[in-house]
Amino acid sequence: MSNDISKIKLKKISAELFKPFGDLLALKDAPDLIINHGMCERHHNLATIEFDKGGKPGISLFNAEPRKLPYTLKMMERHPKGSQAFIPMYEQPFLVIVAIDEGGKPARPNAFLTEPNVGINFHKNIWHGVLTPLHSPGIFAVFDRIATDTNLEEYWFKNPYTIF
Repeated sequence: MSNDISKIKLKKISAELFKPFGDLLALKDAPDLIINHGMCERHHNLATIEFDKGGKPGISLFNAEPRKLPYTLKMMERHPKGSQAFIPMYEQPFLVIVAIDEGGKPARPNAFLTEPNVGINFHKNIWHGVLTPLHSPGIFAVFDRIATDTNLEEYWFKNPYTIF
């Protein structure tokens, strides 16, 4: 594999670019409602939340170690039984790596950089990289399917990619 094929240029995330993989969790151009005596804008229904039977929705906190660019992508994972949303608890961008499925494995990955105050929701069964904050603290609220059955598939690349 040549160096050009194994390198992936980081793109600024947008709702349109991310749409095949999931939802961008960001303020809309205008709120859906004004609530709390006019003191709060509500921007609702931002994501498609999916859970197969046998699981329930749950909210967890993840505390991930920051990574540096260039980043070496060795593995991707997916969750066939439920969507997974990541909401940063601090005003910092983070790295999001996604790929469509190609015969049971990830196609060529896409790499995005979020804006501060923006979260993401991976649709069910979408290949994605691990949680990759670029700054400390890497604390995220995660909304996903909680169950005791297996809901994780991993794919390890023979030739890792470099995200720059």
